[in-house]
Amino acid sequence: MRAWGGEQVEQAVASAVSLLRTAVDRDWDGVRAGRLEWSCRRTAEHTAQALFTYAKQLAGRAQDACLPFRLVLDEGTGTADVLRMLETAGALLAATVRTAPRAARAFHPCPFRSANREGFAAMGVTEVLLHTHDIASGLGLAYEPPAGLCEGVLPRILPRVRPGAAPWPTLLWATGRGELPGRAPVTEWQWTNPPVLPTERLTLEGVCPAAARDLNHGGDGGWEWVGAQPADGTRVGAGLVVKQYEDGVFHPQWGMYALVRREDDRAVGAMGFHGVPDEAGRVEIGYDLVVDARGKGYATEALRALSAWALEQDGVRTVAAVVARENTPSQNVVTRAGFTRVAENGADYVYELRA
Repeated sequence: MRAWGGEQVEQAVASAVSLLRTAVDRDWDGVRAGRLEWSCRRTAEHTAQALFTYAKQLAGRAQDACLPFRLVLDEGTGTADVLRMLETAGALLAATVRTAPRAARAFHPCPFRSANREGFAAMGVTEVLLHTHDIASGLGLAYEPPAGLCEGVLPRILPRVRPGAAPWPTLLWATGRGELPGRAPVTEWQWTNPPVLPTERLTLEGVCPAAARDLNHGGDGGWEWVGAQPADGTRVGAGLVVKQYEDGVFHPQWGMYALVRREDDRAVGAMGFHGVPDEAGRVEIGYDLVVDARGKGYATEALRALSAWALEQDGVRTVAAVVARENTPSQNVVTRAGFTRVAENGADYVYELRA
């Protein structure tokens, strides 16, 4: 999958600043930015500060909290200089994203306590798009960002939002800034970076719909795979993620995870749930490893961790796995992970791990 991040930050900032510079002679302090309580100037300052914050978090690899320093303007800074600050903060974030290792993560509170370089880039782009809209609304300017930027951020940090007919109106609706036919107004929202679960040798990285779409279409999803490409079952599972996203029923923590080997940052397979737990508290799990990574205990290690996590969630009582009768290696995996065979279903065995 083509790298997403630095170029998109630069594109978003350039588009925003080009428009906003046409109105630097206006009264930004005395005009509210769209539906916000802030003035247009305060909104522009916040946008630059947000980009700087994302850059410092990722550059410093902050793990537990936001680093304790921030961007502050000198007293008397004019509107033109505020826009220069926005450009500079955008350049810092773009450079940080480009130079950060793929596996680098840093603290962000919503909702899984961390984000990777692509997540920080997507949040930065979204800050720019939305707050440029807010400022433009206050100043009476017409603004519509490049469609590709909106298409990029929605499946990355707003994965629970069902796609609409056009990405920009969908993004505005999803963040409480507009209406969308057939959908109720949004009053509360937050973005969602993919969840991450560490094990002894692996990192289980949540697969967002953007990565899932690439995997389903024959790409690498943004990972380097042992054996050069993912297993067929991973591509099938990715298709399920895409379908859930398009139907508006995708839940990141109950989706698919890439199993990434920490020693070399290469993916060895994927594991995930077929959907959210049902009313009885039962959730089904599946997995697939590339051929070159089998026989090393990776699947058992990941299955133990992800099943244990699932059983810690409210209302979850049973994790189930359905394994083909002839698939003896997979039967050994679930058995070593503590599952018990409870039923036969045609050509399959049904295993369960209960709380």
